[in-house]
Amino acid sequence: MNKSSFEEILKSEGRLVYSNVGTSMLPLIRQGRDLLIIEKTSGRLDKYDVPLFRRPDGKYVLHRVIKVCPDGYVLRGDNQLIKEKGVTDEQILGVLTAVVRGGKEIRTASPRCRAYARIWCALFPVRAPFLLWCAALRRLRKRIRKKS
Repeated sequence: MNKSSFEEILKSEGRLVYSNVGTSMLPLIRQGRDLLIIEKTSGRLDKYDVPLFRRPDGKYVLHRVIKVCPDGYVLRGDNQLIKEKGVTDEQILGVLTAVVRGGKEIRTASPRCRAYARIWCALFPVRAPFLLWCAALRRLRKRIRKKS
C-alpha cells in the first residue's frame, strides 16, 4: 500500500479522514475512538478553529487556535498547558470540520460545538491547576513504579 503524507491527501482529495494518536485534544477528541475529518483551508483561521499543522520537526499536530495574530497563530491543545506560538499559515495543512463518534458526525461549525470551544477556553484558568495536579500525580506514580 502506498503511504501518502497528509499534505498529499489534502492536495489530491481536499479532505482527510483519520484517527488520531494522543490525548492533547481531550475531551473533544478521544484517541482511537473518534474519526477526524480535516478539510483544506482557504484563507485565515478564526479563534477556536482546530487546524492540522506540521511542526518544523515534521510532526503533525491538531490543536485549537486561542489567538489570531497578524503573522500567525497561538495554539494550545484542549488538554494541554503550553501554548504553541508563531504557527504560520504556511504550516497549516487543513482544519478540523467534524468528529465522527459512535457513527454520528459532530460538525465543528455547529452552534453546540462552537459554544463548547468558547466555554472550554474560558475555563482554562480553572482547568490549569487541575491539569498541573494530574501531571504531578502521573510523575509520582511513575516514580513509585520504578522503585517497586
